[in-house]
Amino acid sequence: MERYLVLEDGTVLPGEAFGAAVESYGEVVFTTGMMGYQEAITDQSFANQILVFTNPLIGNYGVNFDDNESLAPQCQGVICQEVAQVPSNWRMSTTLPEFLSQHQIPGLAGIDTRALTRKLREHGTLRGALIDDATQIDAVMQKLQTTNLTANSVAQVSTKTAYPNPGTGRNVVVIDYGAKHSILRELARRHCNTIVLPWTATATEVMQLHPDGVLLSNGPGDPAEMHAAVATVQALQTQVPVFGICLGHQILAQANGAKTFKLKFGHRGFNHPVRELATNRVMMTSQNHGYAVDRQSIDPQKLAVTYEEINDQTVEGIRSQQYPAFSVQFHPDAAPGPLDAVTIFDDFMALMDRFKEEQHAKTN
Repeated sequence: MERYLVLEDGTVLPGEAFGAAVESYGEVVFTTGMMGYQEAITDQSFANQILVFTNPLIGNYGVNFDDNESLAPQCQGVICQEVAQVPSNWRMSTTLPEFLSQHQIPGLAGIDTRALTRKLREHGTLRGALIDDATQIDAVMQKLQTTNLTANSVAQVSTKTAYPNPGTGRNVVVIDYGAKHSILRELARRHCNTIVLPWTATATEVMQLHPDGVLLSNGPGDPAEMHAAVATVQALQTQVPVFGICLGHQILAQANGAKTFKLKFGHRGFNHPVRELATNRVMMTSQNHGYAVDRQSIDPQKLAVTYEEINDQTVEGIRSQQYPAFSVQFHPDAAPGPLDAVTIFDDFMALMDRFKEEQHAKTN
């Protein structure tokens, strides 16, 4: 069955349909990972986006429940050069086309993904649609040019109710803007007693849980729209240690007066080199973001830049000069990707311990 990718610039790319037979709209982005397609598809930071895989073959080891990064994927489509017809892996429970069909996500194969990626690199991210009816191309084109496809993405993916991830160690509140399961797994490995709250949680609601620290998760959408979250973090950082990842990093930056901007085509994949400025150590990192913190907007009296992207020198980490708070733009939890940066979770543990000792010393 034929399916079409329609882009807002007038490009129409025909290919082979797989997954669900539904019409779908989203921001077309690409990821450069050579594997880990299941983790990428179920990463909620891809909400309302059509995901292009630069690796020429995906689906070859099927899909299994254990590698999901959320209960249900929120991306709007999957594009690849070839999808495996006979996947094989002892852990697989279903195939990729079947998985996408179950979650009402269309797929498109058989197109030149290198040419599409070059277009996105040269012109920047484009809005697009996956459709099966060629007679609707003109109407779809008009809709693409007039519709905001990524509004309210965090509200779409965040948990609606609080839930625990019990442990015996430090009490950590995770504010869920679209959190990956790998973040919770890293906290569990450190025996944290974790409570996950919706993105709408206020500082009062967070502090009523007596946290040793607060983790601000990854998530989709434009960080400049997160006004309530910024106000919450401004209040929290004065009371408790805060650690931000990806969107959480951008929110922490805004809470300290910095601004964000949209990257031309974003950083998506797990082969992004990052330099730690204090040591000059280079790490390969997993990244998935379309926005970045504007270095020129950072007040050095409030924030210090701790990491930067080697390829384009964008800000990849900050530390507060006034409060026990820090953040990174990349994913130290990886999934998929290298674990070069996983010890940053240990830095968060140490920060919580130091803060508790300092508070105890002040009261004695």
